[in-house]
Amino acid sequence: MNILIGIIPAIAWGILPLAVTKIGGKTTNQIIGTTFGTFIVSLIVWLIMQPAVTTGQFLLSALSGAAWTIGQFLQYTAFKRIGVSQAMPISTGLQLVGTSLLGILAFDEWSKGNELLIGIIALVVIIIGIVLTTIDGEQSNSKTKNAIGPTIVIFLISTVGYIGYSAFPRMAKVSGLQGFMPQGLGMALMALILVLSTGKRKVFTEKVTWIGLIDGAIFSIAALTYLMSAQLNGIATGFTLSQMNVVIGTIGGILILHEKRSKAGIIWTIAGLVLVVVGGVLIGNMN
Repeated sequence: MNILIGIIPAIAWGILPLAVTKIGGKTTNQIIGTTFGTFIVSLIVWLIMQPAVTTGQFLLSALSGAAWTIGQFLQYTAFKRIGVSQAMPISTGLQLVGTSLLGILAFDEWSKGNELLIGIIALVVIIIGIVLTTIDGEQSNSKTKNAIGPTIVIFLISTVGYIGYSAFPRMAKVSGLQGFMPQGLGMALMALILVLSTGKRKVFTEKVTWIGLIDGAIFSIAALTYLMSAQLNGIATGFTLSQMNVVIGTIGGILILHEKRSKAGIIWTIAGLVLVVVGGVLIGNMN
């Protein structure tokens, strides 16, 4: 049963990009739907559980949510440029690399025994996996091919946002439950700022925006069950299981969203996925 609970975050986080793409709308519709949906769920959980949190913890958790919104907004942009099946392995791989480097540089992780060596090997494996997922055959769409380079730049910037999402709660020494509502608030406020700064206020009157609240509910299910998994299975196992979302999202992009990939591209993508997952498992079992 514990392992089944541990698989739920992977399923939900894997389904999220598929649901976002299926529901459709512009990137602004998608980010408002996701963040507002997450905030609503987090507020309900907060009112029921009423976890104690200091002002400092609240503010840092809100910054965490704001950072996540920036990363997610850019990820949604990438989905539209190159598709979910190519975007997911790159995004997940860079997040694994980025959060690992943060742990080394800021939190003195991988300092015991052979951890640093194993960690470096894992990062190299992940990077090779990312590169393999970007390879496609002659039959692939030339527009998508040309978009890969600029989109990787988008991913690098988005990774900074995801690193902030992980780093601020650790700085605040706050549990996932304590930080969930402040994070949801930070997510929603940053999404509001992003949309208003673009002048696209029409997004709030469009039906697709509010259908996108479903995306926020999916994200919340993943976030909450991940907390449960970490408690039941331990952080290492919980983290490793959650990384399987890249497999669901990538294969779902090809089978459910019918994203065109050449036969060679599919083979390279599967090979790259295997390496990203192997690297994630190595890192997860060091935590």
